[in-house]
Amino acid sequence: MKIAFVGKGGSGKTTLSSLFIRHLATTGSPVVAVDADINQHLGAALGLDDDVAAELPAMGARLPLIKDYLRGSNPRIASADTMIKTTPPGEGSRLLRVRENNPVYDACARSVELDDDAVRLMVTGPFTEADLGVACYHSKTGAVELCLNHLVDGRGEYVVVDMTAGSDSFASGMFTRFDMTFLVAEPTRKGVSVYRQYKEYARDFGIALKVVGNKVQGEDDLDFLRSEVGDDLLVTVGHSDWVRAMEKGRPPRFELLEETNRAALRTLQAAADATYEARDWERYTRQMVHFHLKNAQSWGNEKTGADLAAQVDPGFVLQESVTASA
Repeated sequence: MKIAFVGKGGSGKTTLSSLFIRHLATTGSPVVAVDADINQHLGAALGLDDDVAAELPAMGARLPLIKDYLRGSNPRIASADTMIKTTPPGEGSRLLRVRENNPVYDACARSVELDDDAVRLMVTGPFTEADLGVACYHSKTGAVELCLNHLVDGRGEYVVVDMTAGSDSFASGMFTRFDMTFLVAEPTRKGVSVYRQYKEYARDFGIALKVVGNKVQGEDDLDFLRSEVGDDLLVTVGHSDWVRAMEKGRPPRFELLEETNRAALRTLQAAADATYEARDWERYTRQMVHFHLKNAQSWGNEKTGADLAAQVDPGFVLQESVTASA
């Protein structure tokens, strides 16, 4: 299952995504965690020292390797240089799977130990001095979008993406790549403003969206969220001494997380798992192609000097039964 955590800056989305990742790891499920926020806080939230987190390999810096691997023997892609962030897979493309080992994981993923469990962590990478004034964060998150386009995941497999703050992810088609999107909202007007934007943008794309109320301190906060987001409110999370200790760099064992918050995480997993039966791989592929053609026309063709619409394989549908190219 592909799961996104979104929300405004300071809402607690990185903290909630890290708790969810830890929870999934305790179930024995394979997990790939992705930090798609250039502020790069997920590694620290998963317990890495700042120096270790800063040395994680950046996906953006390894984009040529990612493109070359995913291209495989696809005859519709003339060269890796003509691939853009929205390039869809086709016959001959190499696909990514959660449980496997492959050159993309070798180059970009690192194992993070969580008590007695472990997850794979991948990061977009922060802005570098060379990026300042000449690049936007989409140049970094493009590697994440390209990998998601080529990812085949099954029941009981999880890819959890900590997205960039706010609604900026709608500048690309990456928001359609998820089975479930959890929007973390505080009980304030600003806290629910991003929800309204997501709800509006996602309306025409069949996006499964649920709200996680964070920093909820009482019935008044709960009533406010219910009045603002209605049935989209899935669960709320309150104060946590465990989280306070984690933020100080001294997290106890995860089994000591408060039971109310552990129950909330189980609710999130149940909601995500429930979307499996509703998967529509044809729609998923169709949306992928839709955004690729938009990007090709608006900037991709000019940048690459190629007709990127020709990369679309009309007979290809990404699904679990598809076999990756050798």
